[in-house]
Parts: sequence; structure tokens; C-alpha cells
Amino acid sequence: MKLFTIFGNPVSHSKSPLIHNSVFKKYALDHRYIRTAIEDGKTIPDVMKNLNISGASVTVPHKEVAFQICDEVQGVARDIGAVNCLVRNNCGKIIGYNTDGDGFIHSIRDWKFEKILIVGAGGTAKAIVHSFINQGFKNVSIVNRSLNRLKDFENLCISVNTWDNLKIDSFDLIVNVTSAGLKDDLLPMPKEILEALFEKGKYVVDAIYHETPFLRLAKEKGLETKDGSDMLVYQGVLANSIFLERKISKELIEKEMIKIF
Repeated sequence: MKLFTIFGNPVSHSKSPLIHNSVFKKYALDHRYIRTAIEDGKTIPDVMKNLNISGASVTVPHKEVAFQICDEVQGVARDIGAVNCLVRNNCGKIIGYNTDGDGFIHSIRDWKFEKILIVGAGGTAKAIVHSFINQGFKNVSIVNRSLNRLKDFENLCISVNTWDNLKIDSFDLIVNVTSAGLKDDLLPMPKEILEALFEKGKYVVDAIYHETPFLRLAKEKGLETKDGSDMLVYQGVLANSIFLERKISKELIEKEMIKIF
């Protein structure tokens, strides 16, 4: 049996086992996907070796540390500096990938927008920003409470802001990629700033895949909203394809995963 997991803290809420195991069951694969909560991302190599884990998803707060422990990094993850998908090959080497950005872009493919604001500056933010840039979007802004985490974005062709210097503008798309609302009732930014942004906004997305205070506030302002369920599925499709060495088409994987939602 091949064992797969999701590393993070917390992970008890994660639906990743449901979507990945649905594919394994459909195609009668002797694979199993579980949750593994870890405090320190640097322990990932040892945990993968000791539990004989073939592949893993990585969620908050370990995506950037997971990048550092990889023996090899593929594709856009090299530019992002964060991974959300790991494979341990037959030689025991850990190879990292990032499917977050492409999964997110696919999840909002039916919306038309130009001006984008990303709230948060972690590994998911890096993936989404890079995907927007690669897709040719010219008007991308990011905002974070502290300046320190924004340093990784300063050399990109985007507007970098803290809460204090963000100019309230007409952003078509506002995306929360912080963990605010995951296990609490917190907003990712002060309410007065969000209300001002929502007054001029159009679409709002939260990477968390349930309704959050952020999304409820946006709905109160009449904006079209989306939680992170579609992003979870589409990044999961790409990750599952990697786990299965691309032996099953992404279309067939997606067909099974979307049944969970």
C-alpha cells in the first residue's frame, strides 16, 4: 500500500483525505491518504521516512519550510519559494511542487476582473501572485499587516502595501489568503478597511473552504463571493495527478473530486 498525507497545523478540518481517497477508491488503487499534524515543518523528511509516506500535501503554516527541506523543486515552485505538494521517490529524495496558484486561477476562470488585491503574504499568496503575473495580469496589489513578510514581493511587478499605507481603491477581486476565520471569528484586516474596500469591490474569495467572517461581510455589502472549495479541488487534481505519476487524466480525477462538494 502507498501512503499519502497532508502536513499542517491544524489539519483536523482538512477535506483533502476525502477528495484524494475518492480517486483511489474509484480506480481500486491500494493507496490511502491521511492527516498528519506537525508542529515543526523541518521534521517532514523524518516523518515521511519513518511512516513510509510516498507523497504529501502541505498546508499552513509549513509551505515555505517544506520548500527548504526539498532535495529538488520542480516548476513554478522554484520561483515561489513555497511548496504544497511533495513526492518521495524510490531513492528517498523529496521533490516539491506548487499547485496552489494554478488551482486558484482555475477556480475563478468564469469571472472577469483586472484589478486584484491579495490579503496576506504567506506561501499561498506567493503562489497566487506568481500565477497572476504569469497569466499577464498587470494590476496586482498585496497587503499585509507587517512589512517584514512583504520583502519577498518587493522585486515583483506588483504594489506592496501594509495596512497603514494601503490606498482604498476599486479592486475588482479581493482575495484572503490568511488563516483568519479558519478556526476563529477573526477578520484578516480591520473591519473599517475591509468595509471601505468592499464598497468599491466586485468579487471576493477566501482560500478557506467554508464561510468565514470575511465572506459574510462581503455578502452583506452585496459582493459575489466564493470560498476555497473549488481551489482545494483544482489544486488537489493537480497534486493527485503528480501522486499517480500522471497515469490517470486530470479530467477523470476532477470528475471524482468534485463529487465531494
